[in-house]
Amino acid sequence: MELEKMLEEKAQQLFNGTLRDLTDEQTYITLLSVVKELLADKKTIEGERKVYYFSAEFLIGKLMSNNLINLGIRKEVKEILNKNGKSLSEIEEIENEPSLGNGGLGRLAACFLDSIATLGLPGDGIGLNYHLGLFKQEFKDNKQYETPNPWIGEYSWLNKTKKSYMVEYKDFCLKSTLYDIDVLGYKGDKNKLHLFDIDTVDESIVHDGIAFDKENLLKNLTLFLYPDDSDEDGKKLRVYQQYFMVSNGAQMILEDLKRRKIPLTELDKYVCIQINDTHPSLVIPELIRLLMKEGLTFKKCVQIVSRTCAYTNHTILAEALEKWPMYYLEEIVPQLVPIIEALDAVANERSDNPKTAIIDENKLVHMASMDIHFGFSINGVAAIHTDILKQSELKDFYDLYPKKFNNKTNGITFRRWLMDCDEELTDFIDSLIGEDYKTDADELTKLRDYLNDHDALTRLLDIKQTKKNQLAKVLYDKEGIKVDPESIFDIQIKRLHEYKRQQMNVLYIIYQYLQIKAGHLPAHPITCIFGAKAAPAYILAKDIIHTILCLQQIIDADPEVSPYLKVVMVTNYNVTYAEQLIPACDLSEQISLASKEASGTGNMKMMLNGAVTIGTDDGANVEIHDLVGDKNIYIFGIDSDTVIKHYEKADYHPADVLAKDPELKKLVDFIVSDEMVKVGDHECLERLHHDLCTKDWFMALIDAKDYIETKERAIKDYNDRYAWAKKMLINISAAGYFSSDRTIRQYNEDIWKLK
Repeated sequence: MELEKMLEEKAQQLFNGTLRDLTDEQTYITLLSVVKELLADKKTIEGERKVYYFSAEFLIGKLMSNNLINLGIRKEVKEILNKNGKSLSEIEEIENEPSLGNGGLGRLAACFLDSIATLGLPGDGIGLNYHLGLFKQEFKDNKQYETPNPWIGEYSWLNKTKKSYMVEYKDFCLKSTLYDIDVLGYKGDKNKLHLFDIDTVDESIVHDGIAFDKENLLKNLTLFLYPDDSDEDGKKLRVYQQYFMVSNGAQMILEDLKRRKIPLTELDKYVCIQINDTHPSLVIPELIRLLMKEGLTFKKCVQIVSRTCAYTNHTILAEALEKWPMYYLEEIVPQLVPIIEALDAVANERSDNPKTAIIDENKLVHMASMDIHFGFSINGVAAIHTDILKQSELKDFYDLYPKKFNNKTNGITFRRWLMDCDEELTDFIDSLIGEDYKTDADELTKLRDYLNDHDALTRLLDIKQTKKNQLAKVLYDKEGIKVDPESIFDIQIKRLHEYKRQQMNVLYIIYQYLQIKAGHLPAHPITCIFGAKAAPAYILAKDIIHTILCLQQIIDADPEVSPYLKVVMVTNYNVTYAEQLIPACDLSEQISLASKEASGTGNMKMMLNGAVTIGTDDGANVEIHDLVGDKNIYIFGIDSDTVIKHYEKADYHPADVLAKDPELKKLVDFIVSDEMVKVGDHECLERLHHDLCTKDWFMALIDAKDYIETKERAIKDYNDRYAWAKKMLINISAAGYFSSDRTIRQYNEDIWKLK
């Protein structure tokens, strides 16, 4: 009754009415205001030592449902709203999704903050308050177009603080404004996500999609996450952003130490800074600079900072490890240049290997090299990823610092990816094994006791069908597309990148289309669903999207094929869409080129919700494979050692593969067939076709036939519903290992050592 009274009083205060009288939007604002007050009353987690998680992105998603769950009041709120003629799900739909992240890197950061708070550890996130985020994706003429994605309204989860700092650039200074978002642990206390901004940002300078004046820093600095870096101004803007983030964060940390009357020489005893990928790497020279301003020697500062900073590597792709030209830094942050040169000199004293230098012969500053030399911990994010870093990609550094390297396999927060998006499955699990798994995910292994329970397996199949029915309605409402909820939902949702190999999935769709046209029907109707955004300057990724959309149009218009095969590319894939897609997934597509996917977390979310994985032995798939066994996952393709050898020898030639396999060549050539060109852009289709035939850098063709055969086997197996239900249950039961609570415990035990 107390909560109902609070809601009624807030409705009266804000809108001079009762809860029953309010519109859905007014109800959302009322609920938001009450929840923010409840969060404000929660105790901030404190401790002697604190971690600061620096990240360019935090893909936090909508927060209402998550906060209601963590406060332990979601069911009560739902009942109160129902009593007043309101639907909580419809109220939650009103919330704008914060545009603060893009993909797995940012979602991982959000899950980590949730788990840090849930475990009662003192730890805050540090990032930027992007006004328009990445971009909003729209499709027109079977192509992706980018538009602004504003999310900050009069009412949001942001709390403006009175904190501000001056950030110095070469020719000017910028004053920051700090906004905080409360991060509540599950039935616990809270930490903060600190987001820095400037007051002069002007969203009106954006035109023609997401074009804007990249030189007008007073108006654009925190407009976009990952501004288009296809030109020099875009690259420089990224450096401006990154320095703004780390300088603000470093100043705040030192200010807090002074407030606590802790000598700055003891920074490393009270603070750990986790550098999430290379974007925040400039925090190392910036901290050294700030400490030197306080009177410490360079040598002493290096010792302190090297014991304070830890680095998480998220990629095996060399191009994703940032390298900035020295002249950028001279033009933007000249105060850091002598420090970086001095750090490079220290690194060169430790090793004369040019591969471990911070500044290379082309005057490029390697961010990861700086992190490794002057961080005390270097971790990969899946077992195979860390092994590859040690054995090949970062071998020279591993030889130099073997004790620094460690693995921390990624995780997801179950509160978000089960309780929030799959209430039916949550209730089912509760009824079988109780609720302890919500804080101890290893408890999920108890589900294996029900592997031969016909009633439990039937209920599990019914729940999956319910989620598929719900998704079918969402796809019709949002996309205007009708899908058969009885078909297999085969889902590939992740950033659009060649190494994720959406193009190989395309070849399977073409194969199935041609099979149906020839009278060979699939063992079961299939709906192939994609969700992904391509970076604006990533031309080939956009070509893959174009090809998928062309296939979608061709198949949808063909009455001979459409009852058995459907293709759907959802618009503007984000966390909200993921929460609807993941619970409905039957077959989880994790088909990256072995050795190229650092981890993946979508694979974890899908298995938790009862999907079965089809994938390569890559990233966290390796650990999923180990946990569920050969019979409960569909593994195909060449292994990582073979891939690495092909790259070393440069002996993979797609033309040779196609010359030996006319059937595969037929699939590839369909991309530029009359049917495709009729509905598509010949230049885009030809570019993708040419790439597959002459380059195929991520070897889609070498695995294509094995992929097709494995997928056909999975579709056939799907028809034995109870055998499939057992695969589902085993996957759910094994998902406990991938809890971000487990990951964070390991970070804390091995790296942070928070008290």
